[in-house]
Amino acid sequence: MCGIIGYLGKQNSLPIIMEGLQRMEYRGYDSAGIALIAKGDLKVIKKQGKLGNLKDLLHGQEFFSNLGLGHIRWATHGVPNDINSHPHLDCQGKIAIVHNGIIENMAELKAELIAEGHVLKSQTDSELFAHLIEKYYTAGNLSEAVKQALSRVRGAYGLAVLSSQDPDKIIAARLGSPLVLGILPEGGYLVASDVTAMLPFTKEVVYLNDGEVVEVTAENYSISKEGEILSQRPSQKVDWDLTSAEKEGYEHFMLKEIMEGPKVIMDSLRGRVMLEESNVKLGGLIDVLPKLALAKRIIFVACGTAHYACRLGEYLIESQTGLPVEVEYASEFRYSEAVLEPGTIVIAISQSGETADTLAAIKQAKKLGALTLAIVNVVGSSVARETSAGVYNHIGPEISVASTKAFISQLVILVLLTVLLGRQRQMLPEKAKEILNELLALPEKIKFILSQKEQIENIAKKYASSPNFIFIGRKCNYPIALEGALKLKEVSYIHAEGYPAGELKHGPLALIDSTWPIVAIVPQDSVYEKTLSNLEEVKARQGQIIAIATAGDELVKQAATEVIYVPKTLEILSPILNVVPLQLLAYYIARERGCPIDQPRNLAKSVTVE
Repeated sequence: MCGIIGYLGKQNSLPIIMEGLQRMEYRGYDSAGIALIAKGDLKVIKKQGKLGNLKDLLHGQEFFSNLGLGHIRWATHGVPNDINSHPHLDCQGKIAIVHNGIIENMAELKAELIAEGHVLKSQTDSELFAHLIEKYYTAGNLSEAVKQALSRVRGAYGLAVLSSQDPDKIIAARLGSPLVLGILPEGGYLVASDVTAMLPFTKEVVYLNDGEVVEVTAENYSISKEGEILSQRPSQKVDWDLTSAEKEGYEHFMLKEIMEGPKVIMDSLRGRVMLEESNVKLGGLIDVLPKLALAKRIIFVACGTAHYACRLGEYLIESQTGLPVEVEYASEFRYSEAVLEPGTIVIAISQSGETADTLAAIKQAKKLGALTLAIVNVVGSSVARETSAGVYNHIGPEISVASTKAFISQLVILVLLTVLLGRQRQMLPEKAKEILNELLALPEKIKFILSQKEQIENIAKKYASSPNFIFIGRKCNYPIALEGALKLKEVSYIHAEGYPAGELKHGPLALIDSTWPIVAIVPQDSVYEKTLSNLEEVKARQGQIIAIATAGDELVKQAATEVIYVPKTLEILSPILNVVPLQLLAYYIARERGCPIDQPRNLAKSVTVE
């Protein structure tokens, strides 16, 4: 969850570290800090709160250091304050560490260190690393001391270490928490928990695998695992550009990423639609096509927004291919007594590819003998490397904590996967071609929805003070109701719940009065009349209805207080359109309430701890 960056080279490290932290601020904003070695001394400056607080503290200070670490924190152990901020030091103040992850045997190690005379100043588990390394350190063996410390720890870590006693190296390690090495064109290296932090400086990276330790000097680096030096693996080129990680004039990343919807769909479809063959080509799945054709069951595992994408995937695949599908929360699947019979395929969906629960679920599925696949956005991420095959979103970085464009891309790729599986089974070419043609038409239809953003903003202003919302939908739009409620909760801090529309009368209707808005997804589909009946139930109890309806539908106005129109499309594709006004509604309500939209409280973009 936290953000780590380290620099070792010929330039002044402070501006580079601060730029990297700024680009990772979505990973955590409880505190920020730096550790630099300047003129042989270790200097640590850290501050509770957002990165701006650290910038204010550094204002006017001048020092040159070609070696440094930076950290931005999302708190787990220990409340957000200056003392619990990273970097953490050993007793002598000569070793500094920054850590992302969790030490599960904290109590045992803490008692041992205190008994040996170590003085721990914070409430964090992370500080233990500094004292463990101090315990094992002798002059010149920083790398070995780090490895011995790691051998004592149970849990997850992305770790970077420097010492004023070894002022020419950074030691970094990962286990279950992402870490990437960046190779700078002018010489020198970066280590970071996120490729985004490196984009201003390099696109040449080496992804570290679990259990690996890297020793970085100004001239070179070496990677080891379990004490054995590994051969240097080839670096990879990051295909994201710098502008895709910038706001480009938008007030918030969330709005920018919503407005990128048409491009997101085109990027997700590029090179994958084969209209003449009435089929799709998913290059990352070519090697497993025979196993997909023989699949007897699919299990999706994911968390948060990605979990709701999986729920739509369940509906799509079962309705169009007849293949049984289940959706599991990754955080539950990893601890379940799942029975995976032969022919079961487990598919993980994760924007970052670093979600700890999803990664653990995939590892569990592999132990049980299932073929594991993934839909991820970040090339080289842990989930991508842990699974046998998969599909990349290829939509560039998503910066706002609340996922919008990644969700749309996930839905598009799930439709493509549905066509692929369907054509291996009973789906007729004419049906496949119809779906693909409509997919190709979606970017223009989303542009129409985005052109209504001022109307949606006005609706948001009207309802921004409401303390509660209910979102309803049926069939393939039920997951979109869940996602709409989640978006509103995440960015506006308003209590919201998503329900199948038919469930209103089984309990939630008791809540409805004139103060409680209902957001209803009511396209002209196979359950249109059923959903209209639900709206009448709400109207009879003076509920305020915001309807997401098919363009040209006049009947819905008889029940709805507000109507936002979306273009007509195939029923199974309607969720891709219907989610866009819900994203805009959540954004504008949050803005009206003055919320920190890109960095909602208590949340971070990549959940790399359990």
